[in-house]
Amino acid sequence: MKQTLYRLFDHQYLGREEAFRILQEIVSGHYSETQIASLITVFLMRNISVEELAGFREALLDMRIPIDLSDYEVIDIVGTGGDGKNTFNISTAASFVVAGAGYHVVKHGNYGASSVSGASNLMEQHGVRFTNDTSHLKRSLDASRMAFLHAPLFNPALKAVASVRKSLGVRSFFNMLGPLVNPAMPNCQLLGVYSLPLLRLYNYTYQDSGARYGIVHSLDGYDEISLTSEFKFSMPGKEKLYTPESLGFTRRTTEAELEGGDTPETAAKIFDAVLNNQATTGQMNSVIANAAFAIHVIRPDKNIPVCIAEATESLAAGHARTAFKRFLEINT
Repeated sequence: MKQTLYRLFDHQYLGREEAFRILQEIVSGHYSETQIASLITVFLMRNISVEELAGFREALLDMRIPIDLSDYEVIDIVGTGGDGKNTFNISTAASFVVAGAGYHVVKHGNYGASSVSGASNLMEQHGVRFTNDTSHLKRSLDASRMAFLHAPLFNPALKAVASVRKSLGVRSFFNMLGPLVNPAMPNCQLLGVYSLPLLRLYNYTYQDSGARYGIVHSLDGYDEISLTSEFKFSMPGKEKLYTPESLGFTRRTTEAELEGGDTPETAAKIFDAVLNNQATTGQMNSVIANAAFAIHVIRPDKNIPVCIAEATESLAAGHARTAFKRFLEINT
């Protein structure tokens, strides 16, 4: 690792096989937390390459505990995190809106590393018991159209670096990897990224995968559709810049409305308020927008206004809340 770090400090890049080996050795305990932190820092100072990302991803997938949910057509709605915005759990709320609209969702999540509340923190606040039992996850999908995969139960590498990521408290290349290593290998994904270079990198990574995917980035730095600015949306054969106004939403002038608070408890209360139609208009609209574009990824034959109408109906009519209630009945 010392020689590798010297090379990286000298602005050299890892090959795919070398990146694959290094991540395997991290999981095997060959490196100290200080060395791992130094490696993470390198990729904060420069962009990760396509080959490096591919090697790290292949290592994680090679070591994952696989799960077969291929009987279902599913989508994962996930952001990389690391945007420094500390938003409430928008993508998780959007997942239940999509489930309430009649589509199956397999959400891959973890504890927050660079924010107060990750998806796993939110689930724990509601008493959810994590599992990697396939039959249980299928029951959850049948009952609520939603299953949750707690990343450390499926990806030992993510567990191995959890403490150093938490102590650093900044984004890392593991933020980039999380959306790429859902162990269920979903048919569809809506991915949120914190920068335009990362949007292009994900496009390169996914374009030959055969999966249906969409990638979003708000130009003011959010890794999801925030409706605080214009946002870029990219999917196979299509890339477009949207404004909130073009979708019928009002642009907000403050980011405070999307903040998740100082504790997981506060973030959970905002999440509950959204599903109960008691949140602010801005909070609910951001969830609706992300859910709508997820529906468009699943059903690209449906135009965006139709998808927005479906997401709005799911939330307003209580279908999303019902999906969450049924999810809790199976998973607590």
